[in-house]
Amino acid sequence: MQIYLVGGAVRDGLMKQMGLPVQEAHDRDWVVVGSTPEAMVAQGFTPVGKDFPVFLHPKTHEEYALARTERKNGRGYKGFSIHTSPEVTLEEDLARRDLTLNAMARPLLSEGAASEFGAVLGEVIDPFNGQADLKNRCFRHVTDAFREDPLRILRVARFAARFPDFHVADTTLALMREMVADHELSHLVPERVWQEMSRGLMAERPSRWLEVLNEVGALHSLLPQTTFTPELAQRLDRMASEGNPPVPLEVRSLEVRYAAAQFGDSAAWHVPKACLELAQLIKNESTAMAELAAQSTPDAEAWMALLERCDALRKPQRFEQLLEAHACLHRDSEATCAELNAAQTRWRRALEAVLTLETAPLVALAKKQGLKGPEMGQLIRQHRVSRLAHPLR
Repeated sequence: MQIYLVGGAVRDGLMKQMGLPVQEAHDRDWVVVGSTPEAMVAQGFTPVGKDFPVFLHPKTHEEYALARTERKNGRGYKGFSIHTSPEVTLEEDLARRDLTLNAMARPLLSEGAASEFGAVLGEVIDPFNGQADLKNRCFRHVTDAFREDPLRILRVARFAARFPDFHVADTTLALMREMVADHELSHLVPERVWQEMSRGLMAERPSRWLEVLNEVGALHSLLPQTTFTPELAQRLDRMASEGNPPVPLEVRSLEVRYAAAQFGDSAAWHVPKACLELAQLIKNESTAMAELAAQSTPDAEAWMALLERCDALRKPQRFEQLLEAHACLHRDSEATCAELNAAQTRWRRALEAVLTLETAPLVALAKKQGLKGPEMGQLIRQHRVSRLAHPLR
C-alpha cells in the first residue's frame, strides 16, 4: 500500500513556498491506496468511519482514509454511494474533491523524520493542475462531480473570503449557478450551513463570502432577507479590519459580526443562541443607544432603563459586544469614529458605576425601613440611577 498526504496541508505548504499568506493551521489528511480495512486493522490502525473506512494511526491518532470514489444516488449530504477497494487509484480519489488546489498529494516516504510535516514526503502529485491555479490565484472545480455536493457552493464562497486576492473561475461560477437553479441548496443540512456561514463571517474579508453567493444566485436562498449592497460589504469588512477605518478595531467576535451583519431571520440554519440574542438586541436598541448618547443633558433614568432592557447588569460582557456591534453598524467616517468612541466610553462608565454600587448597605437600610420585595428593589434602583448620573455628566 502507499500513503499520501492530501488536501489543505499540501495546498498550504505550497502557498508558504510561494510567499502567499496562510491563515490557519490544518490537520494532516492522509489517503491510503492499495489497502483494505482488514489490512489496516492488522497494522494497528483503529477504525472510526461510519460512512466510509477511516482509521486512526496507532501513534499519531491522525485520520487515514482508504482511497475511494463516490456516486450520487440521492439528495442531500448523505445521498452518495461510497466505493473503496485496493484498485481505487490516487487520481480517482483526488477527482472527487472540490477544488484543484485541494486535489494535490505528496507520497509518504518515511514517518517520524524531522521536517515541516513530521515525515519525509515525495514530490507533489498534481493531476488537475492545482499548482497552476495557485500561481494564478484561481479557485477552479476539479471535475463535474463538484455538483454532487451543494455545500461546495458555500465552501468556494468561504475560500474567497479567506483568500480575497483569489478569484473564482468562470466555469466554476457557471456550474454553481446551475446547481442553485436546480434547487440543490434546499437539501443542505442546517448545521453544515452554519459552519460555513460562521467561517465566512470570521474570514479576512467577509464581504467576499456574500458577494460570491450573490453572484451565483445563492444568497436569496440562504438569507432571503439580505440584499447585498456596497454598504453591507463595507460594514462586514469593517468588522474584520485592524487598520481601517482610521480608528483601529480589534478583530470582532463571531457574535458581534453576526449581529452587525443584520441577516434577518436566519435561525433555520441553527445559528447559536448567543448570536441570535445579540442580533435581536442590536435590532431593538441600536437607535435608542444613539439617541441617548446624543443627549446634551443625559437622562439617567432612560439610560438605566436601556441597561435593564439589555440585562447589562447580569451580562456585562454581552453588553460590551452590543457596544461593538453598534459601532460596527454606524462607523463610517473619522468624525463618526470619534463620536462613537466617546459614546462607548460613557456607556462603559455608566455600567461600571451601576455595577460597583454596594447594595448590601442598601438592603440593610431597606430592612430597617420595613421594605420588602419590589419596594426594596425600587430603593436599590433609585440609588443606581442616582449613581449613574455622575459619569454621564
